[in-house]
Amino acid sequence: MHIAFVGFGEAARAFVQSLTQSGIQVKQGLKFTAYDILDTPAIAQAMADHGVARAEDPAGAIAGADWIISAVTADQSLIAAQSAAAHIEQGQVWIDINSVSPDRKKDTAAVIEAQHGTYLDMAVMAPVHPRGHATPVLIAGKKAGDMGQMLGDLGFDLDVVGETPGDATAVKMVRSLFVKGLEAITVECALAAAASGVYDRVIPTLERSYPGLGWPDNLTYNFERTLRHGTRRAAEMRESGATLDALGLTGGLAREIAAVQDKMGALPETALPQDTPDLITAIRAIAESRGAGKQG
Repeated sequence: MHIAFVGFGEAARAFVQSLTQSGIQVKQGLKFTAYDILDTPAIAQAMADHGVARAEDPAGAIAGADWIISAVTADQSLIAAQSAAAHIEQGQVWIDINSVSPDRKKDTAAVIEAQHGTYLDMAVMAPVHPRGHATPVLIAGKKAGDMGQMLGDLGFDLDVVGETPGDATAVKMVRSLFVKGLEAITVECALAAAASGVYDRVIPTLERSYPGLGWPDNLTYNFERTLRHGTRRAAEMRESGATLDALGLTGGLAREIAAVQDKMGALPETALPQDTPDLITAIRAIAESRGAGKQG
């Protein structure tokens, strides 16, 4: 069986690594190819390290593939499908794992199905590490039932949610509003408290009111996630905003969350120390780097 990747970032690498380590690659005779638009030496090396054949263009990556997993940035998801569409062979399955709005996935499905390919909407519902391809996912599409059986045979942990492209990503986009929003609110509140000089008064009251969030580890976790993944999370939140707009709800809320995630993602990951005693100092420094200062 031949699996091709369009985009070879964190998710694609995690999938290949877990499939290889679990022995499924050998048992099922899996072959991997990939194309990434960035095509940097680092990406080429990552492909080599994972035993993935590098292609110079989408056509080369997907030629003869049974499944094509699209794992690009949110803003490139439809463009990637359009770039590859002319080379899609009848019966090939385009598995769209990108974190985008339901409407974007419907548009992408139309592109793939116009070429007689099979489209599968897949929503990855948790971080891809450490479980890789066994990370819980939701799938939707006209042939989701049949695909669910085949994916399950390879060790995917999945739930079929519908036959319409967009049904799976809708769950993720709505859920992400809360998950990424909670991160942004926690971070921005802590930064505001530090910048205002009232951190020692604000945080203890939150600990008493919401003990289930697990303070202070909750602070460290949310800062770490936004610093490491803020840029990607911001793109996802803009898609969540588009989802809410289409529903007649407040998409601007998701876009404000995206703004916070973007600002945090632009900072170095080392801005937050691993030692909890230094957390307050680090938060104050981050507040200053974000342009916030104590008000007189």
